[in-house]
Amino acid sequence: MEHIVIAIDSFKGSLSSLAAGQVASDAVRAVFPQARVEIFPLADGGEGTVDTLVEGLQGQIVPAVVTGPLKSPVRSRYGVVAERKLAVIEMADAAGLPMVPVEKRNPLQTTTYGLGELILQAIDAGCREFIIGIGGSATNDCGLGMLTALGWKFLKGDGTAAGICGGNLSEVAAIDGSQADVRLKECRFRIACDVTNPLYGPNGCSAIFGPQKGATPEIVKAMDESIHRFADLAEKELGNVGAAVPGAGAAGGLGFAFRTFLGGELTPGTELCLEAIGIRQALEKADLLVTGEGRMDRQTAMGKGPAGVAQLAHRLNPKIKTVAVCGCALPDAELVNQHGIDAYFPILHMPMTAEEAMEEKNTRLNLKQTVMQILRLLK
Repeated sequence: MEHIVIAIDSFKGSLSSLAAGQVASDAVRAVFPQARVEIFPLADGGEGTVDTLVEGLQGQIVPAVVTGPLKSPVRSRYGVVAERKLAVIEMADAAGLPMVPVEKRNPLQTTTYGLGELILQAIDAGCREFIIGIGGSATNDCGLGMLTALGWKFLKGDGTAAGICGGNLSEVAAIDGSQADVRLKECRFRIACDVTNPLYGPNGCSAIFGPQKGATPEIVKAMDESIHRFADLAEKELGNVGAAVPGAGAAGGLGFAFRTFLGGELTPGTELCLEAIGIRQALEKADLLVTGEGRMDRQTAMGKGPAGVAQLAHRLNPKIKTVAVCGCALPDAELVNQHGIDAYFPILHMPMTAEEAMEEKNTRLNLKQTVMQILRLLK
């Protein structure tokens, strides 16, 4: 083994992606001291993407206060990699479902306005490249709030402002983009989007995701009709058809808003993050890829980080071997063997509680020992 690439997702609650990678690197050095080892952060566009990419690309976390999903101020944040003029944002940090108490969940009354404020703050900080994860939203406003924060005007029939929440979509009669922030034209928006739902209809955002955000069947029907009308109006005025594009219904219509109003690119999260970290060249020349995550199951095989990087590795380099390590593996984890991972190995060596297994010192020891044993077999 002359060249080994390590790209391990975080072991949530125990080790960050890069910390896990460093532990695995130490194990490699113990078995193959002369090998070239490259460590990359691994994320899939979901929770933890900001921390992983910022740490891996040597950026910084910027705290912020923005308008939350219920229109009250909330503490938020975004990541900046200054030398690349790159901002990394998770929309859930501004309008995530956990920010809304269960008894107050109603997508008619939530907004993405705070996400627009995060984007503006990042633009003020000099960013022009954006990676935005849009999972976990509490909203179904088709980007109405976000776009309003960015300067678009959405007007009622009488010329007054329509509002910024999901329930205000039904009032929009005209769209005025003349006052949108001119700097947006300098920006590139790449959106981590792992759902393929269209904007409206039986598989649209209201029908599929509305109920988990507090929508009753009556609200789902009304919102789907409102979003349909809003999309027709936006497509007519902007000349950019996007409602039927796979992913348009992501995050309550944010996929549509980014693509139609901001020229955003909707990309599977793992693919987008792999591009951002620049791992392709390393994989093309490597003998072995070591990947993994805290829990491995059928969801891993459905495009999460470890399977995504393993599939990329085999496309680029048919001779590469790929092994994965994990805190635990469910019975359906064997599906990963059909998605690029040659073999996977849970790292526990003796019975212990979940709490004990997730203690950092135990995770480090178990991870290092497991990687060392895998490599001894390959020596």
